[in-house]
Amino acid sequence: MADNAYDKGRLNLPFVGHCTFGKQPACLDWDNIDADIAILGAPFDMGTQYRAGARFGPRGIREASTLFSFGHGGAYDFEDDVTYLPTDKVRMVDIGDADIIHTDTIQSHDNIEFGVRKILKAGALPVVLGGDHSVHIPCIRAFNDQDPVHIIHVDAHLDFVDERHGVRYGHGNPLRRASEMDHVTGFTQLGIRNVSSSNRSDYDAARAAGSDILSVRDVRRLGTEGVLARIPDGVRYYLTIDIDGFDPSIAPGTGTPSHGGFLYYEVLELLQGLTNKGEIVGMDLVEVAPDYDISGSTSFLAAQLLMNVLGYVFHAKGLSS
Repeated sequence: MADNAYDKGRLNLPFVGHCTFGKQPACLDWDNIDADIAILGAPFDMGTQYRAGARFGPRGIREASTLFSFGHGGAYDFEDDVTYLPTDKVRMVDIGDADIIHTDTIQSHDNIEFGVRKILKAGALPVVLGGDHSVHIPCIRAFNDQDPVHIIHVDAHLDFVDERHGVRYGHGNPLRRASEMDHVTGFTQLGIRNVSSSNRSDYDAARAAGSDILSVRDVRRLGTEGVLARIPDGVRYYLTIDIDGFDPSIAPGTGTPSHGGFLYYEVLELLQGLTNKGEIVGMDLVEVAPDYDISGSTSFLAAQLLMNVLGYVFHAKGLSS
């Protein structure tokens, strides 16, 4: 059984060494990914309608994630009395970033899809660090030769715009584009609130495509168990998290902040419960724009959430201590 002793190998404190996600090994040969989890950066923010800067999200999240790299034996959570992600049971690698070509949305998205497909071919769980929310389009497209998925979407915004001024692949379109894919069976959209970029017809289209749309107040009224009861059991889940689903009091580093958002445990407990209902087969976390948060807390939030959710995913598979 792995432990967190520092008498085996280097101390490797967070502020030294190379800045991979969680200070996990780098794997730059995408034809030889040998891991259970593979982290891919998608530093693309040309789909934004307002403040850019999410292209630096992958770097910010990776930097913050080094805080959670203490020890060599996994992460012990005293609340759950579980050691998550033990290194002798769960292998994680960081495969770097997809190649982004400035001003070329289509080719950049294709390059992101290429990276996700390489991860899936290796049998690993893809975890994509955005980037604006348009990167979800190539991520979910990469699953088109996989078994069907139900999308769990945490966000302030519906992201179901069809087309605006000819734009179909911006950060207001990803869930609409996903709804057009045969391997997507439905949606649970959580945290949607206030005035946003979508109009009534977009909400009608989302519901027609099989979406259950819940605001933050809906989630609080229903409670964790009430929300989980509305999500289909025993299916494959793809998780897409926009950091602006959280309240800007804890996540100011984003291009489109929306007050009235989630707090940390509200989302964490939902996602922990989700791993007991079915299998999370992929995820992306998007819209972290570090330059709008001098404290770095938004990046720390993103990194901590991902680390915890990954622990829950593999605990559900019996891979914890």
